[in-house]
Amino acid sequence: MREWWQDLPVHFAPTRTGRLAYQVFGQGEHTVVAVPPTAQNIEVSWQYPAIRAMLERFGSFCRYVHFDKRGTGCSDRSSRPADIDERVDDLRAVMDHAGIDRAHLFGNSEGGPMTLLFAATYPDRVRSIVLFGTGPALVPPNLTADDLARQRERNRAYAALWGTPDSPTAAGFAPSLAAADPGFVAWHQRYERLAATQDGMVDLLELCMLMDVRELLPRIDVPTLVIHRTDDAVVPVSFARELADGLPDVRLFEQPGHDHFSYAGDVDGWMDEFERFVTGGIRSEPVGAALRPAVRVRTLGRFAVEVDGEEVATSAWGSRRARQLCKRLVAARGWPVTRDELFDLLWPDETDRDRLSARLSVQLSMVRRVLRGGVIADRESVRLDLGEVATDLEDLYRAADDEAVVAAFAGEFLPEDRYEDWTATLREEVRNRFALAAGRVSARAVAEGDTDRALVIAGRLLDLDPLDTAAHRLRVTALRAAGAEREADRAEAALAAVLTELGDPAPSGLRPHG
Repeated sequence: MREWWQDLPVHFAPTRTGRLAYQVFGQGEHTVVAVPPTAQNIEVSWQYPAIRAMLERFGSFCRYVHFDKRGTGCSDRSSRPADIDERVDDLRAVMDHAGIDRAHLFGNSEGGPMTLLFAATYPDRVRSIVLFGTGPALVPPNLTADDLARQRERNRAYAALWGTPDSPTAAGFAPSLAAADPGFVAWHQRYERLAATQDGMVDLLELCMLMDVRELLPRIDVPTLVIHRTDDAVVPVSFARELADGLPDVRLFEQPGHDHFSYAGDVDGWMDEFERFVTGGIRSEPVGAALRPAVRVRTLGRFAVEVDGEEVATSAWGSRRARQLCKRLVAARGWPVTRDELFDLLWPDETDRDRLSARLSVQLSMVRRVLRGGVIADRESVRLDLGEVATDLEDLYRAADDEAVVAAFAGEFLPEDRYEDWTATLREEVRNRFALAAGRVSARAVAEGDTDRALVIAGRLLDLDPLDTAAHRLRVTALRAAGAEREADRAEAALAAVLTELGDPAPSGLRPHG
């Protein structure tokens, strides 16, 4: 007789680099999205009775969604494992594809830091967080270079045994099951082979070392339940206590036991707390009508971000670095900016690239939070998603004609950052694009007798550059055409003074702009 779970479909959420496999089951008014640990296989996991019992318990009180992260399990294996910034967007892709606006997030083991980063980035999509066997980082703070080198050696040794008869994972992560069930160890070694490759494990463990969201903890203002076994040998209980000390709205539940895997040991004890927390302590709130608000970034004349027409307050950014990061991504116009360049921009005096990677993730989280997404990150670079975020800079570059260019130009590109080297070339390009278009528009306006419009445009050009001799000539021409001879004489005298200041030997005779 076939069990219901054997016919449970596997859905695939598309991403830019492949598909993410997920399943949805259970019932109830609350939706729980489980953020995976290092490596799993959602389809095969049902085959082991202890895992199946845990999943069935979840399905009894909530709509439960679990997925395999990129490069693992049933998800596409063609792409390499994603880093923590990419995983944030992967979780959002699963929620979007499943039609989930807001959910309770369940971060297990290595999935904990990613869950916290997602909650800091997209707080409007998170009802609450439950964290199991995890911490804000999965390695102790302040490790030396030698410490990290030794940890990498241990990671490689561990990955070399992954999926083999010598794999220590089952006995080390679930000692109670390994002792009680002689078949568990062999089953788990097969499960490992179906969850990730050895090479994939090397990458995953390296990424585990670099995840650190400690700096974000005070900003995560959603109800959080932290569950941890007191004698967990894989992730010490001190990591959970650090979480409890750093989060604003948190409850810590410590449970006796040595098992790291959630489905091993006393499962009913912590699941009672989970169910009580999700179904009995969460206020029902209306679900937002849209997953994708309209986000627009202004950089011409001044920097500002508008979400659904409302300007985002400066205080929402959390740091000046987050604003600078956003500006740099806008300036790149959808092209990738290397992480090394961003390190140099935001922390010019820092040299420890491993630690800067975690700090950059914090700043990316702040930018994504303000932009409601809009950032595409991988292990080498970061770029703005112009499919999700509109910018006045793109409007200007995509303008179909001179009139549209003049209308799109609201002022100098990032005037408050005029002394930053990375703005100089683009600022000059934008200025020249406007000046050429404005010159042609104003010349046509004079020819058509619309001298008022020509004078307005000449004024805009001179506000941008008081030494623009072509704009001065344009102003003189428009005033002569309007019959304002006295004002035209004064304008011609101003032009002569500019030419003298510039040392321009050219005569002051009038010629068209551009």
